Amino acid sequence: MAREPDSPWRSKRLPSTGGHQPSERVQRADPRAELRLYGFNAVRAAFARRPEALRKLYLTQARIPQLQLLLKWCVAHRIGYRVVEESDLQKLAASSHHEGVVADVLREEPLTLEAWLRDLPAGPQCAIWLDGVGNPHNLGAILRSAAHFGASAVLLPEHSELALSGAAARVAEGGAEAVRFVRLPSGDRAIARLREAGFGLAATVVEGGEDLFSAALPSRLIYVLGAEGEGMDRGLAAACDLRLSIPGSGAVESLNVASASAVLLAAWYPKR
Repeated sequence: MAREPDSPWRSKRLPSTGGHQPSERVQRADPRAELRLYGFNAVRAAFARRPEALRKLYLTQARIPQLQLLLKWCVAHRIGYRVVEESDLQKLAASSHHEGVVADVLREEPLTLEAWLRDLPAGPQCAIWLDGVGNPHNLGAILRSAAHFGASAVLLPEHSELALSGAAARVAEGGAEAVRFVRLPSGDRAIARLREAGFGLAATVVEGGEDLFSAALPSRLIYVLGAEGEGMDRGLAAACDLRLSIPGSGAVESLNVASASAVLLAAWYPKR
């Protein structure tokens, strides 16, 4: 969580929005309940999908024209906003990649596996099971690829601490709002329930797997991707229906998990 700037900011009246200017100093968000987003596409996607989650908004003067609808929402619903300097946004986001806007929003809790399956449409579906992936930039890139190729969820093991961060949402460029997080029960129960719902599970391995591009991929598919460096749990890999490898030139050992996810999803996409 980024620090608030050390001194209070100047309030600025926003042209054509009325300008709800709270006089109190902004308090830090509760990290358990709120998520600090930054980046234009990340903030815009969150507002488009769930505007009621917005709690605070900070933006530069230059972003006012592109965020008129969001600002009007703030005025109508008495959501605090501030027009601030670039340096203030950098402190709030703890990043120079804020793209002129930062927002505090309510954090969205993961779905249960049963809730996700209950609402899932019939027909082709794809999701990614992340077994230990933790780097926020890799997570953001995975979410972006998943959104692009129509995957509906990222599945998290029962005790995984992985959660969406501002950095991951910014890298996802809006994809974090298109792909739900799903909390799995214990491994055996999760696998059994997914198979009951018609899914095949494919373990992704560096060597020894079937060629991804010649494999017969099921139309309802869960890709299981392992942690950066260590790979996935061997028991989990053995329990999957398929073991897949991405062929390449051999000039490098393998793709990183984010690049691999994009290739894997692109291979499944024609099944849609």
